[in-house]
Amino acid sequence: MSEVTLAPVVRIAPGAVRGVWRGEPGAPGASAAFLGIPFAKPPVGDLRFEAPEPPDPWDGVRDATAYGPTPLRGPQPEVTLIPEPSVPGESTLNVNVFTPRPGDTDAKLPVLVWIHGGGYIAGSPASPWYDGRTFNRDGIVTVSVSYRLGFDGFGHIDGAPANRGVRDWIAALEWVRDNIAAFGGDPGRVTIAGQSAGGGAVLTLLGLPAAQHLFHAAWSMSGALGDVSRKRAEERADKLARLANVAPTRSGFASVDEERLLALQSDAASPESRNRLAAVNLLLDEGPSWGPMVDGELLKQPTPVSIRDGVGADKPLVLGATDDEFTMLLDRAKGSLRFVPAPLALGRLRLDRATRRAYVAANAEQHRKGTSALLGRYVSDRAFRSTVVRVAAARTAAKSDAPTWVYRFSWASPAIGWACHCLDVPFWFDCLDAERVDALAGTEPPQELADAVHGAALRLIRGEEPGWTPWSERPGATRMFGAASGPEIDPDGYASVRPLVPPEPPGP
Repeated sequence: MSEVTLAPVVRIAPGAVRGVWRGEPGAPGASAAFLGIPFAKPPVGDLRFEAPEPPDPWDGVRDATAYGPTPLRGPQPEVTLIPEPSVPGESTLNVNVFTPRPGDTDAKLPVLVWIHGGGYIAGSPASPWYDGRTFNRDGIVTVSVSYRLGFDGFGHIDGAPANRGVRDWIAALEWVRDNIAAFGGDPGRVTIAGQSAGGGAVLTLLGLPAAQHLFHAAWSMSGALGDVSRKRAEERADKLARLANVAPTRSGFASVDEERLLALQSDAASPESRNRLAAVNLLLDEGPSWGPMVDGELLKQPTPVSIRDGVGADKPLVLGATDDEFTMLLDRAKGSLRFVPAPLALGRLRLDRATRRAYVAANAEQHRKGTSALLGRYVSDRAFRSTVVRVAAARTAAKSDAPTWVYRFSWASPAIGWACHCLDVPFWFDCLDAERVDALAGTEPPQELADAVHGAALRLIRGEEPGWTPWSERPGATRMFGAASGPEIDPDGYASVRPLVPPEPPGP
């Protein structure tokens, strides 16, 4: 049988698309990939700072056998935790669909929609780690989506719609709703998932009234919320305009090409002081420099507040983080911090005395590893792990109709020395054999851990319980993935974070 004969063709609303089989059609584990399908018109020219518009229809059969252009520009950095290919081109708003049953509209398989991370300024849906082959093997249709990054996606511009990147997520989910049945998926069983900024996107969508009809369950890994204030977004835009030597208007920013704005946006987000400590404090106090903005229209209030008010309360949620997201960044300072008392070091990070004492006491085990380890845990807690507690508590206060499950990923990589940022991703996707996983997880990552994490994901996506006591039923209950010792279910797994998280007031 020829390759042309084998190529799967699926007809969707804008036209027909041709994908590629991986494996013999009908054989166990075989699936088809349809790559680079546009869910919106290219965001260039007059559409650059507009909300996404549906793509124009096409005649004939559109080739969908290679990843489409990515909003990520320029060559991939030499060192990244996740391989993130950059693909040049203008049609950057596209989806990649992986399915075991292309064209079978009666299959009605559950659907996973994956939103990549990258701090809202980087990342790529074309990463080999996000290939849906393992979820396809297990009967799940998988979609990875792109969205505009940095200032183009999230910057404040007078006269332009705010939160363009958020609107891209919504448009991609609308595309899934309208077209996924043609790929064997069930639009009534869509789970959204993501890691880091992608995990933050999941939480943003969970708390967003305008998105509630587009998905049915959610999994947030190391969610980094944006919730940028309008005032801060306006200040960043004004500074970027000064750096680009243009007026802070739509026409002014439109006169600067995307790559130049991308090059300037890190300077626009930096504190005036070049002191590294000032930059760390800015990140901890204000979160990501670019990201979803509380604009009063699409995002009416910060995400935890919206969730506490009951938005998304009908949707099952799993969320968690790795134990030491950013601790490895402090390893180089281990020697210089050896004789620095931990409370003094935490004071430099503007933590008040009472909270310092409570935090050091709650993290005695980490403190025994040294001041650098404790500071790394503190940065991880402020940036990621405290969000887990805040959101889980907000769901409990809201008396959500659907359960909330919480986990920790505690397996320490022998290659890194810590349960670090991004380490859980190849376990969640069960892709331990993928490109560059060994650089992050070592040469022999435990398959049984991947079976446990991936298995929990499968159960949620299929509409089942992931397999442990919900936090919403017993606040504090935490599934410990890969812990070296202790119980599989910790009755208060995030107790060490609590000094940083004020008690949640009663819900409405």
